[in-house]
Amino acid sequence: MTPRAGTPTVTRAEYCVLACAEVWRGAGEVLASPMGTVPALGARLARLTFSPDLLLTDGEALLVGDAPEPGRGTTVPEGWLPYRRHLALVATGRRHVMMGASQIDRYGNQNISCIGDWARPSRQLLGVRGAPVNTLNNPTSYWVPKHSPRTFVERVDMVCGVGYDRAAAAGPSATRFHRVAEVVSDLGVFDFETPDRTMRIRSLHPGVRPAEVRAATGFALSLPDGGVPCTREPDAAELRLIREVIDPCGLRDREVPPCGP
Repeated sequence: MTPRAGTPTVTRAEYCVLACAEVWRGAGEVLASPMGTVPALGARLARLTFSPDLLLTDGEALLVGDAPEPGRGTTVPEGWLPYRRHLALVATGRRHVMMGASQIDRYGNQNISCIGDWARPSRQLLGVRGAPVNTLNNPTSYWVPKHSPRTFVERVDMVCGVGYDRAAAAGPSATRFHRVAEVVSDLGVFDFETPDRTMRIRSLHPGVRPAEVRAATGFALSLPDGGVPCTREPDAAELRLIREVIDPCGLRDREVPPCGP
C-alpha cells in the first residue's frame, strides 16, 4: 500500500489499533473489556468514532464517559461498576471481551493456563481465569501481539477459552451464546466465517505476505473468496486520535515495534 501524499506512514501498530477497534464496530451499548495495550487503545478509538455507545471502564470500578490515554484517570465518571455487577454483565452477554492467547487453535480454543501436560506442565501461566465463562456467555475476540507457531498451534495444551468444535460437542447450552468473533495479530485479522468454523484470514496488514502467515501458523488457514485483502488503513481523523488523543506517548509501539507497513 502506497501512503497518500502528505500523509505520515501508518505504522504496523496503528493498523493493529484500528483492527482491534473494528472488533467493536456496531456493538451498541455493551461493555468493552480489552486486555492489553493495543486492544485498550482500539476500544477507545471505537468509542470516539464509530461506536459511541460502547461502555468503557477505568479498569477498576468506574464507567467512564471519556477515552483517556492509558495511565490517566477519567475526568468524566459515568457510572459505578463494581465487580459483582461486572459479573452480571458477563452472564447476560452484554460485554465483548478481547483477551490474549498463549495458544490458540484452528477452532478458536484458547490456552492461558499452562504449557505442556496439565499433570506436569513445563510452564505455568496465568491460569484459566474467566475464559470459559467469557466464551460461553458473551462475544470474545483475541489479541496476539506476536504471531508465531508457538501461539497458533494445532492443538492447545489446555482449553481455557472454548472454541467452536468443543462448544458444538457440548450441545445447545454451550452454543446458545457462544461466539468467537475475531483474532487480531501483528500480521493480520482472522475470523471463523467458514462452513466448519475453522480460522480464516480476513485481512493481512500491509507488507505481510500470505506465505509469511502460513509459516507463522501451526495449522492450515482458510482463505477468503476473491483473494486476501489488506487491513483497512486509518483515515486522517483516526490517525489524529491515535497519535494525539488516546496514545500521545506511543505505548502502541512497545507492543508492536515499528517495522514499516
